[in-house]
Amino acid sequence: MTVLWEGSGWEPLGPSSGRRRLPVWDCTAGLVVGEHGALLVDAGSSLGEGARLRAQTRRLLAPLGGDRRVTHLALTHPHFDHVLGAAAFAGAEVFGAAGVDAVLLRGRDELVADAVRHGLDPEAAAEAADVLVRPRHHVSGERTLDLGGVQVLLADVGPGHTAHDLVVLVPGDPEVVFCGDLVEESGEPQAGPDAVPSHWPAALDRLLELGGEDARYVPGHGAVVDAEFVRSQRAELAARFGVS
Repeated sequence: MTVLWEGSGWEPLGPSSGRRRLPVWDCTAGLVVGEHGALLVDAGSSLGEGARLRAQTRRLLAPLGGDRRVTHLALTHPHFDHVLGAAAFAGAEVFGAAGVDAVLLRGRDELVADAVRHGLDPEAAAEAADVLVRPRHHVSGERTLDLGGVQVLLADVGPGHTAHDLVVLVPGDPEVVFCGDLVEESGEPQAGPDAVPSHWPAALDRLLELGGEDARYVPGHGAVVDAEFVRSQRAELAARFGVS
């Protein structure tokens, strides 16, 4: 099974996975394709962006035959640029770190306010928050998804960037790790009021333990990095927050 990533605007990462860097906030959306399922990692910043991702993924999957679509959606953490497009993927099974659904439920107003502070149109932010699809499947520890020939590992490695950080590991040569905003390449990692700085370095230790030395690490924002970059960012965060 081969997905033709080239020429699609998506960056190939491994035999079964690729990603797209979304405009404005340079947020990563990932796609993992199996024989009978496809997993999207994060859904974009608005219903419009989610709808564009849906159309793009349908085009990518169409050559594989049948009515191929995104069947699973993993939300790496509860920030607007990663979750507000989720409602565009009706019917998908939605996964998140344990507890993230409660954050999204009670934090609707803050989610909208944060989106507007970062430049999203207020009506678009409110509309997306009103219909936001929250995770029904809650990952505590680790959970494996079988997409058909591709066994994807979802791991709750946080807290760190937020109290609810989920990462996605895709087997292959190389292994691919979608890190969410636990790792950022295009700028200094952002630590907002919901960050847990005292645990962030430990979350990166767990990330490295799961991914290993030769994995490709896909930040929530920026270019794909290696294990040495993650270790360096871990050291910078530990120094910045005064933790070991």
